[in-house]
Amino acid sequence: MRILVLSTWWPEPDDNGSRLRAMAILRGLAEHHHLHLIAFSQGPATAVQSQEISRLCRSWQVFERPDRLLTLRDRLGSLTSNKPASVRVRWSQPFADAVLASVARWQPDVILAMQIDVAPYACLIQNVPLVLEELELAAILEDHRNHYGLRRLRSLLTAIQHRRYIATIIPSFAAVTTVSEKEASLLYQITGPHTPLLSVIPNGVDSRACAAYPYQPEADTLIYPGALSYSANFDAVYYFLAKIWPLIRARHPQAKFRVTGKITADQQAHLPRVNGVEFTGYVNDIRALIARHAVEVSPIREGGGTRLKILEALALGVPVVSTTKGAEGLALIDGKHILLADTPMDFARATSRLLSDPPLARRLGEAGRREVAARYDWRVIVPRLDDLLREVAQRRTVSYDLART
Repeated sequence: MRILVLSTWWPEPDDNGSRLRAMAILRGLAEHHHLHLIAFSQGPATAVQSQEISRLCRSWQVFERPDRLLTLRDRLGSLTSNKPASVRVRWSQPFADAVLASVARWQPDVILAMQIDVAPYACLIQNVPLVLEELELAAILEDHRNHYGLRRLRSLLTAIQHRRYIATIIPSFAAVTTVSEKEASLLYQITGPHTPLLSVIPNGVDSRACAAYPYQPEADTLIYPGALSYSANFDAVYYFLAKIWPLIRARHPQAKFRVTGKITADQQAHLPRVNGVEFTGYVNDIRALIARHAVEVSPIREGGGTRLKILEALALGVPVVSTTKGAEGLALIDGKHILLADTPMDFARATSRLLSDPPLARRLGEAGRREVAARYDWRVIVPRLDDLLREVAQRRTVSYDLART
């Protein structure tokens, strides 16, 4: 098939969850189909990145992502518009023109829109089946629960606007994928009988690539991989440092905790000041670093989707301690594949248990590794998306009607 892929993210380097998923899907689909990619980027593509994408895609175009802070006028305008402010003010006409031109030139059998940000561009096209990939709703629809006062009100209004927008735009798609059953349930609550073909395609991991990194932990070391520019990551690290880390250090005075990913001086200044913590910044080979730590912690309290960081750690054989929220959507058994803890004391105890018993930590990590390889390897997951695309492509019509807005 000819598949036109619209991506919210330029897939290279595959150094965050969205890019990892996008790149894995491109690699899997490229084995059987002709791909044409149009993507947003926050900077120019390097020669190495362009070479890798050219290997997978028959053609590709990349556009700078429109991005600016929303004004009060922008937000107030959403009260009367069926589009959220973030959609209206960050529209890219060059991206839209590229979509229209690509459809006319390549005549795709199906259009795959990766994430809700590029959904409006897919909807420019009629009579070509559209698939919306990785729709995430929980992070937006449930965010107001984490705030108070005016911030809670603003978050609630944003949720209402997005519910209205989702109800308007989803009927244009032949199929939608989510990463978890919870996300699928949230969509059905909004669209009800108008819900298109819905498939849960979870996040995955490259088990073969991870096998090249043996679990060789330094004693009493913990790691949390994730840029603190993402609010759920910042909240997780803040919570861990304020409530859990002091309890762990009381039992393991020499313990070290490393946080990877970009962090600004302002962000670091707003975190609790405690001993034994290192902020590594951006890491080129995150797998090698994770494999050298005794335990990965995932004290997530908010957000949606499923955590690639947990899957990757387990694929490396590194044991994981997580909140129930952090492991949401993953079919992992507490005590068999992972340890779950939802209070600071329970979280500290679970972590201390693994630090104090390296053979137990290794057994837990190995059990997690086997489960992830069987259930969450991309070689298992991407074929499910492939089957979905083939199914909706069969519904296509011969003519291509370009609907300009």
